[in-house]
Amino acid sequence: MKQEDIIRHIDHTMLKPIADWDSIKKLCREAILYKTASICIPSCYVKRVKETFQDQVNICTVVGFPLGYCNTAAKLAETKQAIADGASEIDMVINICDVKNKEFDKVEEEIRALKECCGEKILKVIIETCYLTNEEKIRICQAVTNGGADYIKTSTGFGTGGATIEDVRLMKEYVGSQVKIKAAGGIKSVKDMEDFLEAGCERLGTSSGIALLQGKESGGY
Repeated sequence: MKQEDIIRHIDHTMLKPIADWDSIKKLCREAILYKTASICIPSCYVKRVKETFQDQVNICTVVGFPLGYCNTAAKLAETKQAIADGASEIDMVINICDVKNKEFDKVEEEIRALKECCGEKILKVIIETCYLTNEEKIRICQAVTNGGADYIKTSTGFGTGGATIEDVRLMKEYVGSQVKIKAAGGIKSVKDMEDFLEAGCERLGTSSGIALLQGKESGGY
């Protein structure tokens, strides 16, 4: 697989709690140079990036991150502010407590509410597969589909495990045909990126994708 064919699927990511402005600027410049799908950054930097780089970068940010169990009103407020500040894509974390309580209708309602808030902007739904049974993953695939989200995403990168090929294949089988798949967390090699893309992913969330393609060591997320 050609390098440019991989890079165009990467959400170039910097979500570490110690991310400073210099690291965010570096991320943006790399995204512009290599033409990644987006940058994925903390919401506190969205407005500053938009003012500095204008439309040179496609800005993605996270909502309810990384644990997901804040209430829907809080997630809606985060989403509205992020879009107002210049974000084009929102990666939200589901409320896993609702999943464990088998309240899948609440999961679906929250997804639908955030998608309505996003409008034409892209909504990706992080389900944090490392905490879920296969039955729960299947039910969430249905909730993501019925809620109208654009993507289902495997992981935050902050849980006990990241994306696996098995989970991507399960999502591919059970999610609606209009829902795309994003793998994130634990992508540690060029082969990993190729394998996830070949398994059906449209996006890859990684902080180290460009470094890996340049032959440098993996950096994490």
